[in-house]
Amino acid sequence: MSHSRSVSKEKIDAMQIFPAGNMSGMTGLEGGKFGSFALGTEKPSVLLHACCGPCATACVERLAPDYSVTVYYYNPNITDSEEYYLRRDNLRKFLDGFNRDHEGEFFVDYLEGPYDFGEYLKRAEPLADEPEGGKRCTLCFEMRLANSARTAESLGFDYFTTTMTVSPHKNYKLISQMGNALGEGMNTQFLDVDFKKKDGFKRSVELSKQYDLYRQRFCGCEFARNAGLVEGLGK
Repeated sequence: MSHSRSVSKEKIDAMQIFPAGNMSGMTGLEGGKFGSFALGTEKPSVLLHACCGPCATACVERLAPDYSVTVYYYNPNITDSEEYYLRRDNLRKFLDGFNRDHEGEFFVDYLEGPYDFGEYLKRAEPLADEPEGGKRCTLCFEMRLANSARTAESLGFDYFTTTMTVSPHKNYKLISQMGNALGEGMNTQFLDVDFKKKDGFKRSVELSKQYDLYRQRFCGCEFARNAGLVEGLGK
């Protein structure tokens, strides 16, 4: 694959993919490279789907030395808007701090997808009574991975991947199968990484504390929260 690609602001706008909006005070991210991605003149480029700041931490740290990374926030499963924006803002907070700490080494960019929770609810409501880890979760993985794959291909990224595999509560084998299947026949490939390996989850906890990030106790889905299904945050 070629590692010298660029994408115009017009193409991003046409796809209804939104950069970070008002990022006043966000060092390195306000303006950033938004709207004109310089995709990897030396490194392969990867669109890293991120569910939240804490999960992104260890994944970004692992990928940034070897890839030109753009973090992609697309999570229609977070049906509470206050929670959605809280997680988004903490993801930005981490990226701002990470870029500042690694200035001169590499820059991790940010891209935000549409917040189409209505589509998620329409598709998930028939599965409301599914247990955690069942068909509703499969739908959630599929929606986020498929959108990430299409976005990566349309914007010319060499790879797409997701932070979801850093969580011990997520089914890596299922995510891997979905990602690789999506990458077949596309002009982008799934970067298959089980980020929880090599103490990835433990490292995400450490970095979340270092950057003082909000760490949620549920995946985002209102069905899981209503059922009282919360995730342990580790020590």
